[in-house]
Amino acid sequence: MSGIFGSNSQDSHLFIGGTRVSGQEVRSQNVMAAMSIANVVKTSLGPVGLDKMLVDDIGEVTISNDGATILQLLEVEHPAGKILVKLAQQQDTEVGDGTTSVVIIAAELLRRANELIKNHIHPATVITGYRLACKEACKFIADQMALKVHKLGEEALVNVAMTTISSKILGAYGTFFAEMAVKSLSAVKTTDFRGKPRYPVNAVNILKAKGASARESSYFTGYALYRPFTGSAMKHQVKNPKIAVIDFDITKTRMKMGVQIVIDNPDQLEAIRKREADISSERARMLIDAGVTAIFSTRGIDEMYVKMFAEAGAVTVTRVPKDDARRIAKGTGASVLTTLANLDGDESVDPASLGSAELVEQVRLSDDDIVVIRGANEQQASTVILRGANEYMLDEMERSFHDSLCAVKRVLESGAVVPGGGSVEAALDIYLESFATTLGSREQLAIVEFANSLLSIPKQLSVNAAKDSIELISKLRAYHSAAQKASADSPRALLKHYGLDLHEGKLCDNVKAGVLEPAMSKIKMLKSATEAAINILRIDDMIKLLPEQQEEDPHAHM
Repeated sequence: MSGIFGSNSQDSHLFIGGTRVSGQEVRSQNVMAAMSIANVVKTSLGPVGLDKMLVDDIGEVTISNDGATILQLLEVEHPAGKILVKLAQQQDTEVGDGTTSVVIIAAELLRRANELIKNHIHPATVITGYRLACKEACKFIADQMALKVHKLGEEALVNVAMTTISSKILGAYGTFFAEMAVKSLSAVKTTDFRGKPRYPVNAVNILKAKGASARESSYFTGYALYRPFTGSAMKHQVKNPKIAVIDFDITKTRMKMGVQIVIDNPDQLEAIRKREADISSERARMLIDAGVTAIFSTRGIDEMYVKMFAEAGAVTVTRVPKDDARRIAKGTGASVLTTLANLDGDESVDPASLGSAELVEQVRLSDDDIVVIRGANEQQASTVILRGANEYMLDEMERSFHDSLCAVKRVLESGAVVPGGGSVEAALDIYLESFATTLGSREQLAIVEFANSLLSIPKQLSVNAAKDSIELISKLRAYHSAAQKASADSPRALLKHYGLDLHEGKLCDNVKAGVLEPAMSKIKMLKSATEAAINILRIDDMIKLLPEQQEEDPHAHM
């Protein structure tokens, strides 16, 4: 093997055209990449975190303090850095909140693990210690820190939404958007085959309209489309409509490419043209005869057929986005029709493929007309209309509102919350340090470092709020240490709910203050950050192949 690699095993050139970095050097590079990414997002953590402005290669501007959005827009080339970007995206998909925290914790775990390895602790020992610490931490959160929502009341849901959006652009509007998030998500409740409640976030449709202030945003039950009715002569509302969702166009039929018709009589040409128009007329007539009074098409409908529908008292909406069409079909109990052909080869409209609702109407919003479907039979939908000064503000408002919907969904489905403001991290730090002393092996060093890594969250929260982090964290640890030593019925046991009040620069009972987060968010965050750190720690060799050199074309100058 010594003949394959050069003399320097740390950074040697392969004879196959590449470089190899091994041992401590590759670990240090990976940790540096992770810390660089964490440094980008850490100042955006917390209710007083700052925003980032990102400008891409074509000049598109994005202003956000959402960790997943920021990292998604960064062009990260380092392989270890890409793992952290994927980690933030996974947290955003599964939980919706905690994307910045998960990156900060993963980077801190890596940094502290690297210090242990430099002190001759084997990576396998560190990995075992981290896994054990993560398991104990998740168990502690579920048993000691989690609170049931039904004991706290409905107000807890608003507080969870409020905590999520407090660090974002919507935080300045108090409980206005938090209450809207809870109402809009509660309206779309369904049950799965096990009988458990489910709250699909994609059933909440978010529309953005420029102009007016954010406080003029509104919410209503029903599904809204940013499309008007096709014809101006159509009625503005249809009660108890029969709804057809079609994925084909109702236009004058044309022969397919490559089809040729040879005629020997000029009179036949006019008959062919008439038949081309009649094919679509027959399809339109079939829909009308089937009692369809509202047609949503993902494609176009010609003027002459729009006139037919208008005369029959039906309304049509064209160029509906495919995603919206699928949602309308699911909500109203309709099927997306790609053709009217049946198994016999004839064309007909199956009544079972039509949906129903209480009302379809056209409403004026700002300078545009929108179509609203109310009282869908199969699945209720709700629509939130966000108002804002410009598109950058509206985009950030949408991201913030979506995060709050995801947090409320997790609480409604799991039924458990934990106090926020760094209280969970401080409690875990005290608990894991005392747990580490019960172990007689080297893993206790890794568990202590894991515990100290979690303090990076309350530390960063207080630094971002321009407060004295050392004094606040010391006091917070003292409170949680007293809480864990106290008996269950002692007043001191309630100190476990204490966390940071960043506006006042002191500690407070975050359950009473209403600073709550989904318990699932914390557990997923710890599991994801630990797994990501372990994946990067396991790497002790990086072999990178150089891109193949293209031979210069001698005629290229011509």
